[in-house]
Amino acid sequence: MQRIKEGTPRASIKDVAQRAGVSPQTVSRVANGYVHVRPEMREKVLAAMKELGYRPNSAARNLKSGRFRSLGVVTFNITTLGNERTLEAVAEAGAGAGYTTTLIPVADPTRISVAGAFGRLEEQAVDGIILIMSAEFGSPDDYTLTAGLPLVIVDSTATADHTLVDTDQEQGARTAMQHLLELGHRRIAHVAGPLKSFSARRREDAYARVCQEHALDPTGRRRGDWTAASGYAAGREILAEEPRPTAVFAANDQMALGVMRAAHEAGLRIPEDLSVIGFDDSDDSGSYWPPLTTIHQQFDVVGQRATELLIAMIDGDPLPRNMLIPTRLVVRESTGRAPAQD
Repeated sequence: MQRIKEGTPRASIKDVAQRAGVSPQTVSRVANGYVHVRPEMREKVLAAMKELGYRPNSAARNLKSGRFRSLGVVTFNITTLGNERTLEAVAEAGAGAGYTTTLIPVADPTRISVAGAFGRLEEQAVDGIILIMSAEFGSPDDYTLTAGLPLVIVDSTATADHTLVDTDQEQGARTAMQHLLELGHRRIAHVAGPLKSFSARRREDAYARVCQEHALDPTGRRRGDWTAASGYAAGREILAEEPRPTAVFAANDQMALGVMRAAHEAGLRIPEDLSVIGFDDSDDSGSYWPPLTTIHQQFDVVGQRATELLIAMIDGDPLPRNMLIPTRLVVRESTGRAPAQD
C-alpha cells in the first residue's frame, strides 16, 4: 500500500483521468463503486489511482486542518453474532478515544463493492479503516484505495500483508477437540461452517489436524450455513451413520442447537449417548437443553484491540502485524464421558 509523504502534492481526479486515459467522470464513478463501468476501463483507473496515491478531493482538503477524529468500518455481514459484538466494541472503544465511527455494510463482498465502500469512507474523511473481512473476496491489496490510510483487518487470513486481529480459531477448535478426547471420545463428527468463511475453514482445518494426530476418522463431516436449521439437517445425516459418532463438534452454537434437536428426535440422550460442543458461547447457549458446552470467543476484546491498533497506526506508533485473541472452554451439561464403544 502506498503512503503519501507529508508535503507531497496529492493527485487530483484530472491527474488520474489523464494517467488512465479516461474522463474525470469515469474516475469518479470508479472511486464511488458504480457498476456501470467497463471492466478493462475500471482496471486502468484502479491502477492509476494506486500509482498516483489518489485520494478524493474532499478528504484531501480537510487534511489541511489535521485529523478528522473519525474511524471507518467496512463489514460484509452485520447480523452474525461475532460481527455484531465486534462492531459494538469498535464503536465503544472509538468513542472512548474521542473518535466517531462510520459503518458501511457491504452486501456482496466483491472487488467493486469493497472498493466503493472504501471510496465512500474516504469521501467522508476518516483517519483509518477497520475491515471486518469474515468472507473471502481476495487480497486487500487489490481493493484498497486508501492512499496510505491505516488499515486493520479483523477475521482475515493470517497470511495477508496487513495488521490483523482475530480470534485464535485453531486454538479454540483444538480446545474443543481436546475436551472430547479427554472424555474418551474417538468417533467425533464435525459440522463445519460455510466454505467461504475464514473462521469456519480454520476451525475445520484444526479439526482435521487433530483427527490426523490422534488417528481418528475425520470422514463424519457435514457443512452448514451457521443456522440451527442447517445444523439440524447435518445432525440427522451424521446420526444415521454406522457406526454412529459419540460426539459432535459444531462450528457454532446455532448449528450445535440443530444437532441437539436431531439427537432428541432420534431418541438419543445428551450427553449419555451423544456429546455436543459448540463454538461462540452465545448469550442463550446456557439455556439450551441440556446447557451447551462451547468455546467462548472474546468478541469485545477483538473489537477493542482492532481499534487500539488502528489508533496507534494513526499516531504513527510501531505495532505488531498480527494479534490473535485466545478462546476458553465453557463446560456445561451437553458433554460427558464417551459411551462404551465396540
